[in-house]
Amino acid sequence: MNTFRVMPTPRSVDIAITGRCNLKCQYCFYADEMETRSDLSAERWLTFFEELGRLGVMDATLSGGEVFTRRDIFELIDGIIANRMRYGMLSNGTLITEKVLARFDKGKRRLRLNSIQVSIDGSCAEIHNQSRPDSFDKALRGLRLLKKNGFPVTVRVTINRHNVDDLKNIAALLLEDVGLPGFSTNEAFPMGSGKCSGGSIILTREQRQQAMDTLTALNERYEGRISAQAGPLSLAKEWADIEARMARGETAKPGRGTLASCGGVFKKLDIQHDGTIVPCNLLPDLTMGKIIEDDLQQAWLDHPSINIVRQRRTIPTRSLLTCKDCAYAGFCNAGCPGMVMNINDRLNARDPMVCFRIQRGEEAYASV
Repeated sequence: MNTFRVMPTPRSVDIAITGRCNLKCQYCFYADEMETRSDLSAERWLTFFEELGRLGVMDATLSGGEVFTRRDIFELIDGIIANRMRYGMLSNGTLITEKVLARFDKGKRRLRLNSIQVSIDGSCAEIHNQSRPDSFDKALRGLRLLKKNGFPVTVRVTINRHNVDDLKNIAALLLEDVGLPGFSTNEAFPMGSGKCSGGSIILTREQRQQAMDTLTALNERYEGRISAQAGPLSLAKEWADIEARMARGETAKPGRGTLASCGGVFKKLDIQHDGTIVPCNLLPDLTMGKIIEDDLQQAWLDHPSINIVRQRRTIPTRSLLTCKDCAYAGFCNAGCPGMVMNINDRLNARDPMVCFRIQRGEEAYASV
């Protein structure tokens, strides 16, 4: 029996609509799944969208692989719209042309579009292409076309060893030259192809601190137009809050002190490109069945693979051997469960990449 406060059905779904991609990025977290699984047919996706519609799911985010490698992508978009959902898209931007954008003018394709997110990882080809090979000019062209044609467009910058010294120039490109209202950031992490190339792309402790300082200063300069839910900027804000609270004599923060970092499993599900249901694409081994073959609502409410992630927020941070004597445990949530599982091969552990004690140099830095 599920004892958690979980919505009767997921509010949204993230769908890797294809495992095909025209790039081979150095840090692609989804690379392992792309190489070993096959895409579902449009017919099966459309049947699944009907189930989402019956359940009252509100939003679908389409990713990959690269979404625009599917020739039937607009048929799939129409299927989402027909089942009363809004949608967003994550893209590397290289296949976005005037001809592609013109196809959004049919029916309600633009009306129901939340945003198209494009990945930009450098202010110039020399830097961007080190992690996203031979793609800068096409990605920037696609981004400019989206902006020129009035599409709701966002940009994600994934910070890594190649671009950590380029952040000021990236901000100037996106906010001043292209004229975006803002952009978001995260950082490369050791999953998929990032695990193989980690030594050349994952930030060191010193580089993470550099990125934190640079992004904090840039965000002040650009009046809060840079955002982050993870990575250096997010950590900078979180750790500044811890220091401020400790200066006031506090020993804990409301909502912290347990393994409570992931709220996604209480409101959304992820679907891989072969139809496998998972709590999150960062937890590919915690499978919950297959779409169409298995009841999605039952999996959402009762499957052990998602409920074990939900249960983490009942586990005190200090129950971990690495954290039992930590002065910061009352402020901590031990990090993303996907990263925790990837690094430790178990869910109930910490992510050393986000450990405040490690970053302060009070414990040896764990290279991952």
